[in-house]
Amino acid sequence: MKNKSRRLAIPYVIWMALFVVAPIVLMVIYAFTAEGGGLALDNFTSMGAYLDVFLRSFELALIATLVCLLVGYPVAYCMAKEGPRFQRIAMALIMLPMWMNFLLRTYAWMSILENNGLINQFLGAIGVLDLLGVDHIRLIRTQGAVVLGMVYNYLPFMILPIYSVIVKLDGSLLEAARDLGANTAGVFRKVIFPLSLPGILSGVTMVFVPSVSTFAISRLLGGGRQMMLGDLIEQQFLGGAYDPHLGAAIALVMMVVVVVCMAVMNHFGEGEEQAVML
Repeated sequence: MKNKSRRLAIPYVIWMALFVVAPIVLMVIYAFTAEGGGLALDNFTSMGAYLDVFLRSFELALIATLVCLLVGYPVAYCMAKEGPRFQRIAMALIMLPMWMNFLLRTYAWMSILENNGLINQFLGAIGVLDLLGVDHIRLIRTQGAVVLGMVYNYLPFMILPIYSVIVKLDGSLLEAARDLGANTAGVFRKVIFPLSLPGILSGVTMVFVPSVSTFAISRLLGGGRQMMLGDLIEQQFLGGAYDPHLGAAIALVMMVVVVVCMAVMNHFGEGEEQAVML
C-alpha cells in the first residue's frame, strides 16, 4: 500500500522538479555567474544602484497590506457574525471581481483614474475642479494609484482567511468570556482577536508577497514612474537593459527576503496560538 502511494506521487514530484525546483536552480546559477560563465558576485554588489526601487517596493507593499488589513478585518468580522444567507451573498460579491482577468480589472481602474476619467469628470460636473481652479486632479501615475490597485486586487486574499477563522470560532468560548464579566470590547480583545491571528497572518502573507513583486499594477497605474521590483526584474530579462544575471540576482534576493518575512510571521503566529491555548 505504501509503495502504491509513493508511485501515485511520482507525477507530482516530476511536476515540482520541472516547474519549481529547476527554475530556482537556474536562477541561482545565473545570479552567481557572469556573462562569460565564471563565478562572480558583481551581480549582487551592483544592486546598490537600485536601492530606491527596493525601498519603494517594500514601502508600497506594506502600505497596501496595512490598508487591506484595516478594511478586510471588519468586513470579515461582520460577515462571520451574519447568517448563512448573508454570508453566501457577501462571498459571491467578494469573489465576483476575481472571475475577471487581472489585467482587465487594472485597465478598468485606468479609465476611472485618468485625467479625463470618471472621477475627474464627476468632480468637474459638480464644480469641484472649477472651485480648485484646475482642469483635473492627478490621480493616475502616482504611488496612491499603485496602492489602490494593489488593495483592490488583493483585498479578497485578506478577507477570506480571516473570515474562515472567525466563522469557525467556538461560540462557547465567547459565552464563557461574557459569563466571566467581559463586555463586547473585552470579548473581542481577549478572545476573538487573538484566536483570529492565524487568519490575519495568512492574509498578510497572501497580500504582501504578490504586492512586493507586482509589475502589471505599477506599470499600468504608475505609468512607469513608480518602478518596483517586478518591473526591474522584467526589465533585466525583456527590456532594453538586458542583463539576466542581474535580474536573477535581484529575484533571488527578493525571494530570500520574502521567505524570511514569511518565516518570521509564521513563527510569531505559532507563538500567539500557543499563548492563547495556554
